[in-house]
Amino acid sequence: MDDLRGRWAVRGAAAVAAVLTVGAGLAVRTVAGGEAAKYAGDALYTVLLYALAVLVAPRLRPAAAAAWAAGLSWAVELFQLTGVPDDLARRSTLARLVLGSTFNPPDLLWYLVGAGLAALVHAGVRAGARAAGRPATVRRSVG
Repeated sequence: MDDLRGRWAVRGAAAVAAVLTVGAGLAVRTVAGGEAAKYAGDALYTVLLYALAVLVAPRLRPAAAAAWAAGLSWAVELFQLTGVPDDLARRSTLARLVLGSTFNPPDLLWYLVGAGLAALVHAGVRAGARAAGRPATVRRSVG
């Protein structure tokens, strides 16, 4: 029962993190402009993917979640080299938000920044949970 409860607690935290990340992205676009907003948005895009990865797989460790989120972000960015996302973005706002439109090499760095920051926060939360005597990850009991 604790195993199931632990997984739902992690999923709940990940869901809250995802909502807060979307809110942060909207706030950045509202108060900042230009490159600052663009690159913050890139980092937050990867943070959102990180949160969604933990939501789906609550046992993911920070390094694995960061690698998954950064890898997916890079894959989407590199997919932009094909021109397909740009074509889809002209027809759909959702496609534009999810896939972007044109390749921009600095985005690759900002995806790594977002994944790294998310992993640091995740590791800190896990360490805090351990220090408080709660399981930081969902573990199977032995015996």
